[in-house]
Amino acid sequence: MSAELFRDAWGVPHLRASDHLELAEAQGRVTALDRGWQIEVDRWRAEGRLAERIGAGGLAWDRFARRSRLPDTARAVYEGLAAGDRAWVDAYVRGVNAGLAGSPRPAEVRALDARFGDTTPHEPWPAWAPVGVLLVAHALFSTFPHLLWAEHVARTLGPGAVGLFMGGERVPASGSNAWGLHGSRTASGLPLLAGDPHRVLELPGVYQQVHLACPDFDVVGLAFPGVPGIAHFGHTGGVAWGVTNALAHQADVHREDLRRDGEHVEARGPDGWEPVHRSEETALVRGGEPVTIEVLETVRGPVVVGGATDPAGSTRSADARGTLGSSAFSLRTPVRVDADAGIGALLPLLRARTTDDVVAALDGWVDPVNRVVAADTRGRVVSVVAGRCPERAPAQRVRPLDAWSPDARPAPWRTMPPAWEVVDLVVDANERPADPDRDLGCTYAPPHRARRVRELLAEQQHATAADMGAVHGDTHLAGTNVLLGRLAALDDLCVPAKDLRELLLGWDGRMDAGSSAAGAYAALRTALVTRVAAHPALAPLHRPHGAGDVLAPWFSVVARVGDALPELLASRRGDVAPDGSTDDSGHSGDLPLLDVATELRAALDDVAHRETGTWGDAHTVLPVHVLADVDGCTPPPVPAVPLGGDTDCVCATTSTPGLTDRSWRGPVARWVWDLADRSASRWAVPFGTHGDPDHPHFADQHPLWARAGTLPVVDDWDQLAREDLP
Repeated sequence: MSAELFRDAWGVPHLRASDHLELAEAQGRVTALDRGWQIEVDRWRAEGRLAERIGAGGLAWDRFARRSRLPDTARAVYEGLAAGDRAWVDAYVRGVNAGLAGSPRPAEVRALDARFGDTTPHEPWPAWAPVGVLLVAHALFSTFPHLLWAEHVARTLGPGAVGLFMGGERVPASGSNAWGLHGSRTASGLPLLAGDPHRVLELPGVYQQVHLACPDFDVVGLAFPGVPGIAHFGHTGGVAWGVTNALAHQADVHREDLRRDGEHVEARGPDGWEPVHRSEETALVRGGEPVTIEVLETVRGPVVVGGATDPAGSTRSADARGTLGSSAFSLRTPVRVDADAGIGALLPLLRARTTDDVVAALDGWVDPVNRVVAADTRGRVVSVVAGRCPERAPAQRVRPLDAWSPDARPAPWRTMPPAWEVVDLVVDANERPADPDRDLGCTYAPPHRARRVRELLAEQQHATAADMGAVHGDTHLAGTNVLLGRLAALDDLCVPAKDLRELLLGWDGRMDAGSSAAGAYAALRTALVTRVAAHPALAPLHRPHGAGDVLAPWFSVVARVGDALPELLASRRGDVAPDGSTDDSGHSGDLPLLDVATELRAALDDVAHRETGTWGDAHTVLPVHVLADVDGCTPPPVPAVPLGGDTDCVCATTSTPGLTDRSWRGPVARWVWDLADRSASRWAVPFGTHGDPDHPHFADQHPLWARAGTLPVVDDWDQLAREDLP
């Protein structure tokens, strides 16, 4: 292979090859060298074989993957690829297999072998593995877990309470930012694009900085390790693009009525009883006994929660308990229905030269539905919605549909609105779109981040790439006025509580790492959320949900109360009934009203009598690593750098009040694309470019990332160091 590997000072791989297939093989090879452990874990997830490698801690994922038919879907997508796309994926897999075979065993694999007293076997990647890795990256990215949560709320507190926890702008831990400035607003006269995707802060990081060049194209961007090309954020020299999640109603969830007669299972559909595909799969568990998993698929889709009952009322589902587990819920997704994951869009994106090319390429994108901002060196800036989702009325996007109702018949895929040209400024931050044709979901992020980005960019009339750092790092927390307004109205406070109130009322609202006031605000918020979540009025929400461990985070009452806190506080007296209504009577049937003002007073008194410290004392990164699920293994450490920002800041380092002040979700990359000069572009990722904990580039970007800083994109080959590509 004649492909060449170069690196910059931060270890970013820059690859050059004679054609796109040789380049794909080189990308697979260098990804195996730099991120071997990470891509192996995602491959095991894609196969539903995680427990076979890490033990019982992987079994919950394997159940979900197999029941949702993720491996089968990935295989079907691969088999349906056009010949050119399949050859490209095959070349990448050849590179991965060569790289893994020639690399030392990762430290994490050695730790697992020591823990279990055996040896993890090396198995070559199957040809469809990159498709599976892409599906794993987005398996929980749609809104379907929120629909199951809404069902749980309706079954425990009543349908009237769903709006309190699920309506409007209350999507939990939401977020990405992307914005574009027309050349009339920049120093160069050509567009600037920038943003930061917000996802779980996995270790190693979700994205891989990379430079891919061959005679067909020369692209810098952020790749998914284990997937060829560059999907979400790229700059080809002539055109650049970036995305945010559109929070579309991507998948229909159906409430199924199943019946079993021995091994035969049927589902009640709109036209009567229908056969259900049923199979049993065996999941091997390292250090434990094999587990049998029943897989059911109705004509609407795989059953992901619950199962079929026999005449005696029992079910074979491992999650057959709680409010949802006693029922069955199926999932209908465009990827499964069409056997298409959008792989066919990736090569055209790499070859794009204009915004028209990007829009045309993204016509083949499927999952998730994204809002995309793109700009080219002609000066054009466009915004487009890309992806596939069912055409559903807003009322049908809130809770699961009854499988036996006419509404459950398959809906056509929605026709996406045309791209529109930006003549000044465009901002996307997961907020509800003003254009109803772009309103594809149910619940969105609050408008605070989008509004704040617009405010900051309104001051930029001669913007440069370097100016975007002030936007990336902005720590102003919008929405505090609701809690602080309630605080100002409290009377008859003790002296420490009065002092704390005065500190908070005089605070500038910035969640800076060194701010004591921000630390006190967070402590008060946590104390209030904890008290409200434990209130008897919400006790039914704590009942077991039966949706399984993988979906359990969506059913955290504490986290959901934190998301709904502004609505609870904004009610006229704060007296909120379990069905979401408010009144002045102090009563709501047999359940007491939730008097938020009383809870706020008690929380203030609690916090006033203890030390709280600065926000950065508590707000550090909580990286998510698979070894945390393995007893006897320890994830590799990363520097405990104080962080600024919070969930609703532009610098969206998400915490979960009541559970942890540490950030488990946040910017998994920051990017700035300059259309006047690609070498003036900037980027950064949390941690570093390499996955080996002992490598110098494992976490060398982390302190810079914690300050919302970025690095220059080096695309001049003469400034790079050549390295042998094993």
